[in-house]
This record gives sequence, C-alpha cells and structure tokens, in this order.
Amino acid sequence: MEISVIDIVIIVSYLLAMIVIGLILKKRAAKNLDSYFLGGKTLPYYMLGISDASGMFDISGTMWMVYLAFVYGLKSMWIPWLWPVFNQIFLMVYLSVWLRRSNVLTGAEWIRTRFGHGRGADGAYTIVILYAIVAVMGFLCYGFIGIGKFMEVFFPWEQVSRFIPLAIDPAMAPQLYGIFFTAITTFYVMLGGMHSIVWADMVKFGIMIISGIAIAVIAMQQVSPELLAANTPEGWDSPFFGWHLDLDWSTLLPSIMDRIADDQYNLFTVFVMMMLFKGIFMSMAGPAANYDMQKILACRSPKEAALMSGSVSVILLIPRYLMIMGFTVLALVFFRDEFAHMGNQMDFEIILPKAISRFGKVGLTGLLLAGLLAAFMSSFASTINAAQAYLVNDVLLKFMYRSASPKKQIRLSYAVSIAVVVCSTIIGLYVQNINSVLQWIVSALYGGYIAANVLKWHWWRFNGAGFFWGMLAGIFGAIILPQVFPDTLPLYFFPFLFVLSLFGCFAGTWLSRPTEEEVLVDFYVRVRPWGFWGPIHQKALEKYPDLRKNDHFKRDMVNVAVGIVWQCCLTLVPMYIVIKQGQGLLTTILILGITTLILKKNWYDKMNRDEEEYNAFMVKYGLNKTDKTVTEKTIID
Repeated sequence: MEISVIDIVIIVSYLLAMIVIGLILKKRAAKNLDSYFLGGKTLPYYMLGISDASGMFDISGTMWMVYLAFVYGLKSMWIPWLWPVFNQIFLMVYLSVWLRRSNVLTGAEWIRTRFGHGRGADGAYTIVILYAIVAVMGFLCYGFIGIGKFMEVFFPWEQVSRFIPLAIDPAMAPQLYGIFFTAITTFYVMLGGMHSIVWADMVKFGIMIISGIAIAVIAMQQVSPELLAANTPEGWDSPFFGWHLDLDWSTLLPSIMDRIADDQYNLFTVFVMMMLFKGIFMSMAGPAANYDMQKILACRSPKEAALMSGSVSVILLIPRYLMIMGFTVLALVFFRDEFAHMGNQMDFEIILPKAISRFGKVGLTGLLLAGLLAAFMSSFASTINAAQAYLVNDVLLKFMYRSASPKKQIRLSYAVSIAVVVCSTIIGLYVQNINSVLQWIVSALYGGYIAANVLKWHWWRFNGAGFFWGMLAGIFGAIILPQVFPDTLPLYFFPFLFVLSLFGCFAGTWLSRPTEEEVLVDFYVRVRPWGFWGPIHQKALEKYPDLRKNDHFKRDMVNVAVGIVWQCCLTLVPMYIVIKQGQGLLTTILILGITTLILKKNWYDKMNRDEEEYNAFMVKYGLNKTDKTVTEKTIID
C-alpha cells in the first residue's frame, strides 16, 4: 500500500509529540522515585483511568479481538474473560480501595506490609519480583510481535529498503519494525516516567476515539444488515450460546471450522464456565504485578483508585469495540474471497492492517496508524514503567545500590528500561505468533499466581513461606505442563495449577511460624479486608476499641455480579450499533441504565460513606500520617 505524504506527516507528528512530552515532563518525573513511577500520587483518577484504558487498548490485543469477532461474532464478547476482563469490576467494587490503602510503590513492597520481614517474608518478596519480571517480559514480547506484523503491511520492505542500507531477509522485516518502534517507545518513557505515560495516553485516547468512530461509520455505510447476514453463519449476530458453539462456517469459509477446532472453543458452555471459574479467583487475587497495579497505586486516594478502575470499562470498551466491529464487518464482506483462496493458510492477524489499507482515506489512514502505533506505545510504555519499578526499587536499591543518590536512582531506571526492552526483544524474535504468548500469559502463568494471592487478602494465618511455596509451585507447574501436554488449551491447566499452588500454600504456611502479630494488626487496621481475620480483629480491638469489622462481603459480591452485567452491556452496545441491530441495542441500553442505577445506590453511595468513616478513624488515631514504605527523596541538581 502506498502511504500518502499527509499520512506520513500525521504519523511523524505523533511520534515527535510523544518525544516532546517526555522532554517537557522529564524534570517533574526526576524529583524522586515516587514521582517517576507513580506521578507523585498527584494525578486525578480520570487521567489515570484514561491512561490505564489506553494501555489495555493495545495493538496486539486489538488484532486478536478482530480475529475473535470475525470467527465468533457477538459470542466473542465472552472470550476476553480469559484475562479476565471483569477483574476491573472486582477492583472497582473493593480491591482497588484495599490496595491503595497500603501506600506502597510496587507490589513487592506491598508484601512487606502483609508479611513483614524474616525468612518467609523475604521468600515471598523475592518470588513476587521474579513473577513480575517474567510476566512483564511476556507482555513486552507480545507487543513486540504485534507491532511488527502490523506495520509490515503498510511499509513493505521492498519499498523501505531503498532508503535504508540494510541487507536483510524480507521475512525479518516485522522484527526490524518491532525493534524500531520499541526503541522510540523506550526513549520517551525513560524521560518522563508516569507523568509522560499519562499525558501521552491522553493524546492517544483522543486519536483512538476519532479512529474508532470513523471505522465504525465506514463499516455501517458500506455494509447493510442483509449483506452481513449473507456472509456470516446463523447465530453469528447473537451473544447467546448453547452447550456447543453451533457456528457453521462450512459453506462460507470451511477453513474456519479448523480454526475453531484448533482454538478448542467448540464446547462453548464448558469453555465459558471454566473462564468464569478461573476468572473469579483470578480477580479476587487482585491485580497482577503490572501497569494496572501501578496505576492504582498512583491514585490520590483509595476512593479515587476505585473510581479509576470503574472508569476503565467505560473509557475502553465503547471506542474499542466500535473499531473492532467496524474492521470485522468490513473484512467479513470484502475479504471473504481472499480468505477462501488462502484456505488453511489464513492469517487472521492481517485483518486489521488489510482493512486499513483498503478503506482508509487520505488523512484517516495516517490517523488510524498513529492511533494504533499509540496503542502499542501506550501498553509497551506502561509495562516498561512497571518493570523499572520492580527492578530498580525492589532489586537494585535493596541489594546492590543501597546508598545510591537520588540522581543515580533515576539513571538506574534509564539503564533498566534499555536492558528489559533488549531482553524482551531477543525473546520476541523466537516467538511464532501472538496467540501463543497470550495463551501462556493469561491461562498458564496466571494460574500459578492465583491461589497465593487470593489467600493473602482473606486469611490471617497465611504467611510469607506459604506465599513463596504456593507461587513457586504454581509458576513451576505453569512452565512444565505446556511441555508435557502441548496440544491442550492452556485454560484447562488452571484447575491443576490451582490445586498444586494451594498445596504449596498450605504446606508452606503450616510448616512455618505465623506472621508477626504487630504486622498483621497494622495491615488489618490499614487495609480493612473481609475474610478469615477473626483473631486479628480481636487483637486490633485491644488497641483500637472502636474499630469496625468489614462485613461487606455479601454487598460486594452483589455489586460484582451487577457490575459484570453492566460491563457486558458496555461491550454489546457498540457491537449492536455497528451491525445495526436495533432491538438488541435498545434492550442492552435499558439493562445498562438499570445496572448503572443499582451500582450508584449500592456501590458508589455506600463507598463514599465507608470512606468517610474510614478516614475519620485514621485521623483519630493518627494513622493517616503513616507511610512506612514510600520514602520521599528529592534530587539535588
């Protein structure tokens, strides 16, 4: 495809704007590590919500979801439960409040507030850092693969090679593009830290809204409901399903039936039930050690952390699914013959770039490419920021550079950025496709994470040794099982990984001493979780006689259930708009309104009341001034 001069100018202008933002905010970010990694906890929740949503609006994930929508239609709305997408509802309802109350810089620092110090706590601290690094590297590889494949369509190496004196195999062009855009992203995130990321994400979000609406409008103008129905199997336009998937592509695109078999989604009810089972426990574990956790920790208060997590679904889902469904509808109608000719060699990861190539007008193509480049840069930058925080704050400054000056701390962050990106890029060169990385991250590796991280919130006796052995057992199983059963969908490893991890958790806990009582009381009073905390609550009452027990488990679970329905409606609204299904749209909007009202009354209003009581209690006992883990340091120029 020939890119016009106007489109190139738009793309270059965006890239330059990102670098300028980094340069402008460099000084503000360099005040101290808290400012560099968390924006000094001064950014408003709506900006962090936009930034968090922008990080999730990544190019590789969007390409994958276009494929899902192409093959599975509206039923594809359930498949992101693999992450699970509804973890944002658990965060919104209660977990973001709990996490933000800890006042830490990273998830590894949080471990100290829960388990204190000692052999078991040190093991827990170490395993969290190890897990964070592995997970972050996996996500960086995942982004690296997607951006390279995407840009190859628009910048064929045959044309680009005339201006670049490099003799490489054209098959390596996607990797070269991935390295190029990765380098630009690394440069700008090094400069401005969290401040740079958030402001860059604001720009990116504006571009993505315009791009999403534009693609949806083009699809609605080009494809009528009748034309869409003629190119899709019966049931494609419905989110509802039976025991089996029951989507028969055999007369339209027979090779898709092989893809469905390879995906192992045919027993769709079993698949969705397994995702729900895993997703509930995964959500109760809290956010993984990635950029989502860092955005929560960066909020100004626990209440704003909850609002930030709640805003993510609203900000992300509507514009993203307008874009996804727009590209999907165009591809279904106009690329069907091309895909039929490709047979079993269909590469669905090229749907997105091919749709832009064919339907993008001058100017719009540049905007779309800038927006999707921004999507890559946003998620990649946020992930680099998380990697920096763990490696610098929790490894280098704790074990190697304990007396480093503040200025050296920031320079260490720069060096870590480069090292992490180089390592992930080398790994990415050996990964075959996006889906292989995605499935391993969300289904296998996270399966080893869940048990220990659920118990840490809800059971007082659970200690650092239990956390260490539970995480280690889960991660070990997540690495070994795919090698032993290479043809099994990673999602189905979850029950085995969960049981294995639970065994490690209980064995480690009962074979070692409980966490120090003082640490547990401080954690309980500050975070105020519900669960099995009876003995610690009684001890806390001796020191704080008016301490109120958190008895909101039932209320929180009701709000989570309502919130999941609310989130599903936010997903369906743009899908129904693009395929012009009026009855489904009106019904969904009605349910959305009802669930919004319920959440307003039963979640938001009651959260405000609870936070007022909590803040009054903390002020009364002087606990609001305590911040044991975040050290404020100022760089002296």
